[in-house]
Order: sequence, then structure tokens, then C-alpha cells
Amino acid sequence: MSSTLPFGTGDASYQAAGGIDGLRRLVDDFYRLMDELPEAADLRRMHPESLEQSRDKLACFLSGWLGGPRLFSEKYGSISIPSFHAQWPIDEARSAAWLGCMERAIALQPFSPEFAEYLLTQLRLPAHRVVQASRARHG
Repeated sequence: MSSTLPFGTGDASYQAAGGIDGLRRLVDDFYRLMDELPEAADLRRMHPESLEQSRDKLACFLSGWLGGPRLFSEKYGSISIPSFHAQWPIDEARSAAWLGCMERAIALQPFSPEFAEYLLTQLRLPAHRVVQASRARHG
């Protein structure tokens, strides 16, 4: 019998991601892909020229979201993903570009196939909610 907890329990997902160092590598690859991929150009234009703070915010957010230290709230305060993103019009195409960059970034990590699939599945839900919140705000 395995002593590892299922993903989503305690800090099992955070540990499977390699802790904060693993998450920072994932986020670095994610934003590098956003810079490089033509299909993400529109999404990239919504970000500041320097991605330094965006990188830190996403890594800190993912840490707490995956059951690790709640670095985002410690550093930046509380966040509601849909209301935070509602200030920008996020449509299906932008959401798909975001998920596409994340899927490719996840594939570059030394994650187990099971965790990679779990993580991508979990990320689809907030990505969908952001589109809904944006639609409600921007029509």
C-alpha cells in the first residue's frame, strides 16, 4: 500500500509539482511559451512587458492552490480568480491559449503522467470560470 496521498489531499499536489521550485520552473516555461507561441500573442499583449511580477504571482498562487504554503495571500492579499480576471475581456480563444501554454509547460516538467493530467484537469475549471465572469462583465 502506498503512503502517498491522492492529488488534492493535503499538500500531495504541491509535493508532486516539486514544491515552490517546481512551480517556479513550470511558471517560467509557461510565460516563455506565451512569449514564443503565435497563438498566444493576443494573450501576451494583455500582460505587462516585464513578466517578473506575473511569474511571481502565478507561482505563489499555484503554491497555495495546490495545498502548499499560501504564498500569494501572504505577499499580495486575498484573490478571487474570476473577479481578478474580470477586469480584462477573457474569451474562449484567450482561455484556450492560456490552457495551451500551460499544457505545453506541464509537458516539459518531470511530473508523473498522472499528476500532469490531474493538474491540467484542475486548471480547466478556473479557466472556464474566468470566461464566464468576463462574459458577465463585458457582455
